[in-house]
Amino acid sequence: MGFIKKEILIGFLVSLFATFCGMFIYLQYVSRFGFYETIEMIQEGGILGSVIALAALPNLFVFFVFLKKNQDYRARGVLIGTIVIALITFILKFF
Repeated sequence: MGFIKKEILIGFLVSLFATFCGMFIYLQYVSRFGFYETIEMIQEGGILGSVIALAALPNLFVFFVFLKKNQDYRARGVLIGTIVIALITFILKFF
């Protein structure tokens, strides 16, 4: 049972890392402003939830890589991480 929890935790952490990397890439390379300026503009504009949702797109790639390698529990962790990110996005968008 400990092995299963460890694999799910690894998938969850990879999901959070992929989302962080997606957000960094978006803020650093897609935005024409500096990193900190873009963060300020996102917070002022109230679109942080939308940006986090876009940043979670790499989770799709990670999920399918884990499935392809038959690492179902890690894929399950990625799915849980994506659901947590979706809930955070929902809270930021509507509250």
